[in-house]
Amino acid sequence: MIDNFDSKKESAGEGAEEVYSKVVRAGRRTYFFDVKATRNEDYYVTVTESRKKTERDGRFSFEKHKIHLYKEDFCKFTEGLTEVVEYIKTHKPECFNPDGTAITSPALSIDEEFDKL
Repeated sequence: MIDNFDSKKESAGEGAEEVYSKVVRAGRRTYFFDVKATRNEDYYVTVTESRKKTERDGRFSFEKHKIHLYKEDFCKFTEGLTEVVEYIKTHKPECFNPDGTAITSPALSIDEEFDKL
């Protein structure tokens, strides 16, 4: 299994070709869903969360987190995500509008962000 993991890391490197990209803006966060191709033309997905942060001196920076999702995990990942969203719909229905779409929270103001620190 370790050899398989190592080859995935190499194929997911800088030589990967971007095939498709979807950007989802959500308040102070932006999500990037990128489909990439390995040298062997296998597809994998990278999901990147980018969060805009305001530094104490007023400058902005971005904090990023990334996951790589490989083809053998597509179905299980989708099933898991669907399961947890359905759990939330059942146990916290107030998080969703009557049409099933998620209720969005207003973004925190800069003062509220500083208060959290």
